[in-house]
Amino acid sequence: MSTDKLIYIVEDEIKLARLMEDYLIAAGYQTQAFYDGKLAFSAIQQAQPDLVLLDLMLPGMDGLEIAKSTRAFSNVPIIMVTAKVEEVDRLVGLEIGADDYVCKPYSPKEVVARVKAILRRVGNASGVPAVQSTGLVKVDDAKMQVVLKNVNLDLTALEFQMFAVMFKEPGRIYSRQQLMDTIYNDHRVVSDRTIDSHIKKLRKKISSIYDSHDLIQSVYGVGYKYEPAE
Repeated sequence: MSTDKLIYIVEDEIKLARLMEDYLIAAGYQTQAFYDGKLAFSAIQQAQPDLVLLDLMLPGMDGLEIAKSTRAFSNVPIIMVTAKVEEVDRLVGLEIGADDYVCKPYSPKEVVARVKAILRRVGNASGVPAVQSTGLVKVDDAKMQVVLKNVNLDLTALEFQMFAVMFKEPGRIYSRQQLMDTIYNDHRVVSDRTIDSHIKKLRKKISSIYDSHDLIQSVYGVGYKYEPAE
């Protein structure tokens, strides 16, 4: 099945980039490969793709810098590719705003599956968008958008999923494991501090707009919950 979704593959190993292109094209996606970080970032600025598959180590401009700079103007989904296992918590902890990661060596089929899953979440919804509104907050599942006091929170895909699952059951306490299972449905092993990092970023975005009440509250030794303002 063909699609109009465009995937940028930013990878300096040309054979690997071409292999990934072949798999994504076979899955029905349009692709464009970049072997240099600066050229890739320039292309993202000029015409934003639907998703970026972004290697960590690149000539010209590395993946971390590209991701951070991209997040200054875009919420395009980013899957980071790394050969450094020790970087995983940093990447998924959203210090750079990545939505997912894969470690080298990887299976191209697995990457295609990750791409499909993220693009489904980001906005392949048909029909009437599911919008829920309570008090100061509006959550739009189709757009993956949270609006607080009429201001878009500008969340990444993972931040949105975490917020939405708690928002829909106010007062319910979610353990870190439950939140992991919600946002990482492939059951990978992710540390508790990765979830804490997501929460920290989410709270920072919320407090920049509304700091009169902690909408996301910690329950010591248990997890987190959404507590609406009175």
